[in-house]
Amino acid sequence: MRPARTLSDVLILLPPSEGKAEAGTGRRLDLSRLSLPELTHAREEVLAALVTASTDPDEKAILAALCLSEGQRGELRRNARLRTAATAPAGRIYTGVLYEALDLATLPPAAERLARRSVLISSGLWGAVRLTDRIPPYRCPIGARLPGVGALSAYWRRTLAPVLSAAAGDRPVLDLRSGAYAATWAPRGELADRTVTVRVLHERVVDGVPVRSVVSHFNKATKGRLVRDLLTAGARPRTAAGLVTALRDLKYPVLEQPTPPGRPRQVDVVVTEL
Repeated sequence: MRPARTLSDVLILLPPSEGKAEAGTGRRLDLSRLSLPELTHAREEVLAALVTASTDPDEKAILAALCLSEGQRGELRRNARLRTAATAPAGRIYTGVLYEALDLATLPPAAERLARRSVLISSGLWGAVRLTDRIPPYRCPIGARLPGVGALSAYWRRTLAPVLSAAAGDRPVLDLRSGAYAATWAPRGELADRTVTVRVLHERVVDGVPVRSVVSHFNKATKGRLVRDLLTAGARPRTAAGLVTALRDLKYPVLEQPTPPGRPRQVDVVVTEL
């Protein structure tokens, strides 16, 4: 008899966060020790381009290429030291709203183990990393353009497809990436049939009429709590439909949207408050 799948059989895709820890606490970056080793060459290429660009004397042009403001010049100095900077697990490096809500440090042991096996974080610099991969703090949004590499969104779109498809295997996929990162890899065919994408809508009453809208803070916080709840509950979805059912079992108001054949299942999670 085929054993029942656990949540570790679900591939959970998360976006990174702009907010990051100020510094790592351990050894220097070693690309060869990161997961998904098929991405090592691509990571080296992007890293080299980022470090070189961050030391360019034309700071104004590089700030624009990296989608940074004049007040973020310090990020260039941080990027220039990436090869020698101290590292920490990615789950501690990313500190934005989603990761605050996920609150990895307080997960029960079993849920933490599931998170380590299940979660992949998209990245403009690394392509994708696991929570346990040791990386330094950096600034390299997916919208950046680097000399010799070009637009990162297009670069990773050419590189990620076979790697993430292999990482998914025959598992369901919960895709919580933001639009720019989702554009770097879109599941196709049979894999798309096993994928669920989530949009979070904030519902409020205006002049007695319920109005729903996408609000960034609600979106990020809800996605973090959603992942935490799934991990803590130890749900066992075997399919995209089972994953949607698991969310409903956890009392999330889920509305399914019409899905064209060969595209991921799209659902809206409606929230009224954080």
